[in-house]
Amino acid sequence: MNSVTADPQLAEPYLLGWLASLGLDVDYVRAEGNTLYYLGAAGEEIPVLDFAGGYGSLILGHNHPQITAYAQELLASGTPVHAQFSRHPYANGVAVALNRILQRELGTGEDYFAIFANTGAEAVEAAVKHAELDRGLRLAELSARLEENLAAARAAVAAGARIAPEAYRLAGLDTPTAPAGPEGFEALAAAVVAHNAGQTGRPPVLLALEGGFHGKLVGSVQLTHNDGYRAPFASLAAPARFLPADSPQALKALLESERATVLDLVVQDGTVTVTERDSPVFCAFVLEPIQGEGGIRVLSEEFAQEIQRACAEAGCPVIVDEVQSGMGRSGDFLASSALGLRADYYVLAKSLGGGIAKTSVMLTRRSRYRPEFELVHSSTFAKDAFSCFLSGRVLEILEADDGAAYRMVRERGAHLLGMLQAVRADFPDVVRDVRGRGLMLGLEFHDQSGSASPAIRENAPLLGYTVAGYLMREHRIRTFPTASAVNTLRFEPSLYLSDAETRQLEQGLRGAAQLLRAHDGAGLTGTAPEA
Repeated sequence: MNSVTADPQLAEPYLLGWLASLGLDVDYVRAEGNTLYYLGAAGEEIPVLDFAGGYGSLILGHNHPQITAYAQELLASGTPVHAQFSRHPYANGVAVALNRILQRELGTGEDYFAIFANTGAEAVEAAVKHAELDRGLRLAELSARLEENLAAARAAVAAGARIAPEAYRLAGLDTPTAPAGPEGFEALAAAVVAHNAGQTGRPPVLLALEGGFHGKLVGSVQLTHNDGYRAPFASLAAPARFLPADSPQALKALLESERATVLDLVVQDGTVTVTERDSPVFCAFVLEPIQGEGGIRVLSEEFAQEIQRACAEAGCPVIVDEVQSGMGRSGDFLASSALGLRADYYVLAKSLGGGIAKTSVMLTRRSRYRPEFELVHSSTFAKDAFSCFLSGRVLEILEADDGAAYRMVRERGAHLLGMLQAVRADFPDVVRDVRGRGLMLGLEFHDQSGSASPAIRENAPLLGYTVAGYLMREHRIRTFPTASAVNTLRFEPSLYLSDAETRQLEQGLRGAAQLLRAHDGAGLTGTAPEA
C-alpha cells in the first residue's frame, strides 16, 4: 500500500496552529453574498454566515454577480494588466467618478487628484509620502525667502539702514553688548541663521489618534497605536505622536508644543527688524473617522471639527483613512463627511475592488497637490485596467438609483444595531457597549477575568476570539474581534444582509451571553465540563 505524506505547513504555520486552537482553522471552498462554504466529512457544502466581511472589504458581498461577470468578461477579452508608462483612461474614469461623489458629499467644487495603489496600508504610506514631499518643498521655499531677505537686509545695512534693538533680543543676543553697523548685523545674521537651521532641520511631526490602525508596513505601522504591532519596528521610521481620541485640549497643547518658528530679517522704513514666522514641521494628522481595529469607535463630530480648525491654523494637513469605513459602509460614501470633516487627503481601499480586485487609491485636494510626486512614487500593479474597470463598476452599483445602496446600508445597519442593543439590554452584566454606524458595528463584552469559570478566566485576555470560536462551532457564524480591542466583536456584513441572517446572529450572541452569565466555560470553549 502506498503511503501519502502530507506537505509540511510552511505558510504561516504558527498562525494556523493558533486558529486551530480556537476552532477557526476552516478551509473555505466557495463564497456568495454573506455566506462562505466549507466541505463536511461526506463532501457536502456547509454554509457559514460571514459577519467579518473581509474586514470591511465586502460591502457588496462575496462574488457579487455583476462584479464576477464583469471580471470574467475582462479576463476573457484579454484586458491588459501590465501596461505601465502608458495612458490609463480607465484610471482617470475612476478618479472622475470619485470626484463627483466627493464633491457632492463635501459640498465643494475642488478637484482631488488620484494616486492608485494596491492595499490600504500602501495608500496610507503614499499619502504620508506626499504630505512629506509637500512639507519639504514648502520648507525649501521658506528657506529661499529667508536667504533672499537676509541678503536684502545685509545690503540695506551696508547702505546705512539701522538695526532695531528688539531684533537682537529676538535673536537671543544681548543688545547692550551687540556691535553696531555691519559688524552688528553679521552677529545678528549668524544668530538668525543658527536658529533657523535648528528649526528647519527638525524631523517631521506626525500625529495620530490613540486606538488608530493604519497598517503594518514599515511606515504605516508607526501610525498604528497598538504597541504590540509598532514597538518591534519603532526604530525604522519617524514615530507618531498619539492623541486621545476626544480631547481638544490635548490637541491644542501638542500643536503648540511642537510648533516650529524661524526668524526672518525684514527691512521696513530704513530699519532692519526680525519677524517670527511659522516653519512647516507638521507632516500630517492621520485619523480614521470610525476606528476599526480600535474597537469600532466613531469620532465625535465636535472633535472632528476641532481637528479641522486646529490643523488648518497650524498648517498641518489632514489625512482621513477611509480604508475600512469608506465606500458607503457607514451609510455615506465617506464616514467623515457626516462629521463635517474635509480632508486634504483621503485613502480608500477594501470594498473599492468589489471583493475581487486588490486596489486602493489616495486622493489629494488640488490646492495641496504636488505633481512632482508622480515622478518619485509608483507601484507595479497600481492603476491596472482590470482593477480600475472593476472599481468603476463598484461605484456605479453604489451610485445607482440615486444612491439606493447608501439608503440600504442605513436601513440594514439600523436593524442590525437594534438587535445588538436588544442583546445588550437583556445582558447588561455581559455586554458592555454597542457602537458604530451603518454596517460597521461592534459589540463589546465586559472583562471576564473575574469569572467563576477557570476556562473563561484563562481565555479572558482573548475573549473575543473565544466567543468567535463558539459562534463558529455552534452557530456557523464567522466574525472576529477588533485587533486592538479584543473584547469587541466586529460586524461588517454586506448591504444585502437579510432579516434571517440578523436573527441567526442574535441567536448566537444570546447563546454566548448566556454562557458567560452562567460562567459555563465548557459550553463556551467546547471543552470537557469543568469540575
